[in-house]
Amino acid sequence: MMEENKTGTSLQKQLETYAASDYYGFHMPGHKRRMGGLSNPYALDITEIYGFDDLHHPKDHGILAEAQRRGARLYGAEETHFLVNGSTGGILSAISACTRQGGELLMARNSHRSAYHGAGLRNLRLWYLYPQMVEKLWINGGILSLDVENALREHPGIEAVFLTSPTYEGICLDVRAAAEACHKRGVPLIVDQAHGAHFPFSSYFPEDALKAGADVVIQSLHKTLPALTQTALLHIQGELVDREKLRYYLSVYQTSSPSYVFMASIDSCLEQLEREGRTLFQEYTARLEAFRQGCRDLECLHLVGRELAGKAGVSDFDRSRLVISTEGTVFTGEDLMEYLRSSHHLELEMAAGHYAVGISSVADQEKDFMRLSDGLRTLDRLLQKQSGGRRAIDFNRQRLPKACTLLTIGTALEQKREWIEAGSCQGRIAGAYLYLYPPGIPLVVPGEQLTEEICCQIETYLAAGQELYGLGEDGRIGVIKEK
Repeated sequence: MMEENKTGTSLQKQLETYAASDYYGFHMPGHKRRMGGLSNPYALDITEIYGFDDLHHPKDHGILAEAQRRGARLYGAEETHFLVNGSTGGILSAISACTRQGGELLMARNSHRSAYHGAGLRNLRLWYLYPQMVEKLWINGGILSLDVENALREHPGIEAVFLTSPTYEGICLDVRAAAEACHKRGVPLIVDQAHGAHFPFSSYFPEDALKAGADVVIQSLHKTLPALTQTALLHIQGELVDREKLRYYLSVYQTSSPSYVFMASIDSCLEQLEREGRTLFQEYTARLEAFRQGCRDLECLHLVGRELAGKAGVSDFDRSRLVISTEGTVFTGEDLMEYLRSSHHLELEMAAGHYAVGISSVADQEKDFMRLSDGLRTLDRLLQKQSGGRRAIDFNRQRLPKACTLLTIGTALEQKREWIEAGSCQGRIAGAYLYLYPPGIPLVVPGEQLTEEICCQIETYLAAGQELYGLGEDGRIGVIKEK
C-alpha cells in the first residue's frame, strides 16, 4: 500500500514507484496509465512557433483549427474548442458568455463547484433546481423537466440554465426535455457532461447531451477516454449563444501558454476514436457487460445498474460507472474502498456514505474486470459471515438541503469573515464554501444561511469520517463577520 510521503521522496520518484507497482485504478484518467499515443512529453513540449498555430487565435487552416474541426465532426457539434485546464475552464467560460454581470442563472443545486465559481465571478443571482433523491442508495437523482419549466416561468429574468448529466454517480437527466423547455423561452442550456465524453461512441451508453439539444456541452476527455489529465472539450450549437463572447472568455479562463502536450493528447485521442472507436467500444462494452452480469449474484453488495431509470427523475444510467452499494451491511463506502485497496491493490474513484464509485473505461481489460470481480466476491462472502446491521450513522441525511440565500456569492466573498466552532454556526451567513471532494458539490455556498438542517448534515459527514473541504483550523467554519 502506498503510504503518505514522509521521507522527502520527490513526486516523480513516488509516481515511478507507484507505476511500477501492481496497483490498478478504477478511477480517472481514462487511459488507465496504459493507453495513449504520446511519446516523451519533453520532446513534444513547445510554444506557439511557426507552423503550430495558436489555440486562442487559430488560423483558418492551421493545425489546431483543423484539429478542433475534427472534434466537431466526431461529436456532431457546430463548433468545438480544446480545453487545456479541464472542464473547469469551459464551465467558467460558458456561464460568463451566457449571462450578464449581475444577471440570473438557473442551476442544478448538485452542480460542480466550478459552476458556483462562475456564478461568483459574474455576481449572479442563482435560482436552484433540486434533484430527486434515490431512496436506499441516498444519492442525488435527476432534475425534473417540469421543474425547469416552472422555474423559467416564475423567474423571467433567467438568462441561462446549467445542468449536470451524468452526475458523479452516473445519473442522467432528461436533457432533451430540459432543452425543449429552455428553447421555448429562448434561453440557452449549458450541460456539464464532464463524465460523459464517451457517450456518443456506443448505444450501450445514454444519449449525448449535444444530440439531445443542449446549446453548450462541456466534456472531460481525461475522465473516461484515453487522454491526459486536464484535457477537455467544449461544444457549441444553435443561435442562442454569443460565440464571439464565448471565445473571448475561453481566452480569459485558460492559460495564454496552452500546453502542446495536452493539445496533442486531445488530438491523438480524437484520431484514435475516429479511426477505431467502433471496434474499441464494441469490445469494451462486451467486457463491461460480462462483468456486470457476473455481479448479479452478489448477496450483500449491490452493483447499481439501469434499474434506476424511470425513478426519482432518472432518465438513464451510465453503466460505465461502477456504483457499488454496501447498504444493509456493516461496511461503509469508505470501508469498501479501503478493503479493495489494502487486500486487492485496487483503487476506486471515491467513497460516500454507504457506497463507493469506480470508473471504467475503454482501457480496462478483461483481467482488470476479473480482478475487481474477485475482490467484490471475496468481500461479499466475508460480509455474509458478519452479524449486525449497518453502523449507526444516519446517511439518509445526505439529501441536499434547501438553500436560504441571503447574499449573492460574489457579494458574500467580498465581506470580512471569521472562523467559528461548528456547534455555534447555526443562523450565521456562510463566508466560505464547504464541500466533499470528490465530487466537489458544495454543501454550503457563501451567502447562504447556515440553517439547522445544514448544521446537522455537517455533523453527519464529520461523524462518518468524511473529509469536508473548506473547514478552517480545528474544524472551524467560515462565516461573514457580524457588524
